[in-house]
Amino acid sequence: MDVELNRDAKQIAGDWLLGLNAALHSNDARRVAALFRPDCDWRDIVALTWTIETVSDRDEVARRLIEAAAASGARDFAVDPERHPPRDVERAGVDCVEAILRFETRVGRGAGIVRLKRSDCRAGAVVAWTLMTALEEFSGYEEDTIREQAEEPAFERDFHGPNWLDRRRQQSAYADRDPEVLIVGGGHAGVTAAARFKALGIDALVVDRMERIGDNWRKRYHGLKLHNQKHSNHFPYLPFPKTWPKYIAKDKIANWIETYVETLEIDFWTRTTFKGATWDAAAKRWTARVERAEGGERTLHPRHIVMATSVSGTPNLPEIPTLDRFKGTVVHSSRFTNGGDWKGRNVHVFGTGTSAHDIAQDLHGNGAHVTVVQRSPTLITNVEPSAQLYDGIYYGKGPAYEDRDLINVSVPLRVMKQAHKILTDKGRELDAPLLQGLEKAGFRLEFGEDGTGWPLKYRSRGGGYYFNVGASDLIAKGEIGLIQYADIAEFTATGMTMKDGSARATDLIVLATGYKGQDHLVGELFGKEIAAKVGPVWGFNERTQELRNMWLPTAQPGLWFTGGSFAQCRMYSKYLALQIKAQDVGLAP
Repeated sequence: MDVELNRDAKQIAGDWLLGLNAALHSNDARRVAALFRPDCDWRDIVALTWTIETVSDRDEVARRLIEAAAASGARDFAVDPERHPPRDVERAGVDCVEAILRFETRVGRGAGIVRLKRSDCRAGAVVAWTLMTALEEFSGYEEDTIREQAEEPAFERDFHGPNWLDRRRQQSAYADRDPEVLIVGGGHAGVTAAARFKALGIDALVVDRMERIGDNWRKRYHGLKLHNQKHSNHFPYLPFPKTWPKYIAKDKIANWIETYVETLEIDFWTRTTFKGATWDAAAKRWTARVERAEGGERTLHPRHIVMATSVSGTPNLPEIPTLDRFKGTVVHSSRFTNGGDWKGRNVHVFGTGTSAHDIAQDLHGNGAHVTVVQRSPTLITNVEPSAQLYDGIYYGKGPAYEDRDLINVSVPLRVMKQAHKILTDKGRELDAPLLQGLEKAGFRLEFGEDGTGWPLKYRSRGGGYYFNVGASDLIAKGEIGLIQYADIAEFTATGMTMKDGSARATDLIVLATGYKGQDHLVGELFGKEIAAKVGPVWGFNERTQELRNMWLPTAQPGLWFTGGSFAQCRMYSKYLALQIKAQDVGLAP
């Protein structure tokens, strides 16, 4: 047997790290290059480069890594003895050694992950396939240290002064100060960011126009549940109870957000509309206007504004020719509430994404005569097991939750594409009977760019897929009707006329036509000049291979964005908070 087969993962990772430390100390790019495969990737999350960026291929990785290590003082790379030990795993169909690392920089401590292909090790080459480096904490500003500094002595009691509740009310009123950070949007993105800020001692205020905390989930359509399981959806510092169901209902999520805000003492103003802000370059702060239901307009001067208005926050209402002729009810999916109101009546749902399917199924279950109108090909996958394949890192026994999150963020884009292509192919095989039935019914299918599935569709455009929980079966059986938008000739007062001359009557049209991205609001709230400076939000930047303007400083000082799935908000809110802390205490360059 090849001697390399007998070397365990810890030995292999240890040898590679000895070589890395020596090569970085020598400042020799050729020595660094010799430690990597030709097709390697290095992803840095704020640790060495103060940005989130992926660098690909050996020579470029060696050059950039040498530069960044020298600039950041990165040193002493080692296997982290306090985290899950090095192990043999399969990633993207490849057998590899995977090790969790720790290292030091001038400002703090970092965490990382290296992967080495077993096939290279058997050939005698201990070379990295992927490397990820991420900032973990700042020296002197660790979360535990900040919390201990903020705690009151246990023995102190003031029976005549303000108690805890009095102080909380005073803190949240902001009568005598401005928040350091103003977070616009109180959904899961906003409150997870606020929790991270609080842990680092950053004074942050969340504002939301809804009447009650959690209403941005509570007021969605009646039958809504999360479409991926709770294992990947926990909030930072406060995971869901183990007794909770796998798929969490919207009202349960809404109540959880409300509980989370109360438990973590997050400052939150409801019934407050963010009206816009202007940047004072000299003072390096914003003049932000908010309108409160009680108390009128208030001006705040935060140093940072974090837009947490959701990747899919503003309804997209496309121009549909002749729709104005229709005299019945037209509603965007964001305004749809309960299918029971339309029992026995004709309804057409425009769109074939998640909301469209869920609403159609709700209507069907409540006795409506519902037809889905397909505008473009759509990715369909059964909610179990196919849709859950991509979250495999969170299932079963294994590393601690924080380690699993680190593994998740460590996968560079092109390796992710490779992995997702394998998983999508597997899902299509499992879902073959359903997919064949849909195509027979006339449904047009697609499976993402190069067959990479739904997660990258979400990261690219925020939708375009459906996790089947029954609606697709109803379409395949003909119980929910299906027509193509291209077959509609025009709308009439009572419905629509098809190109074949037939007429279709309808009482309700639901436009499940998606949402506009966060960048849509920038021009409205900050002005066209800032919108042009910032550019697109969400979707991939080809150069950095990362999401555009997410969790990073934008071209506009003091303006940040957060959003995405529960898992993305949990993981990346940490790095967002660290960057803002670094700016405020003078650690960032």
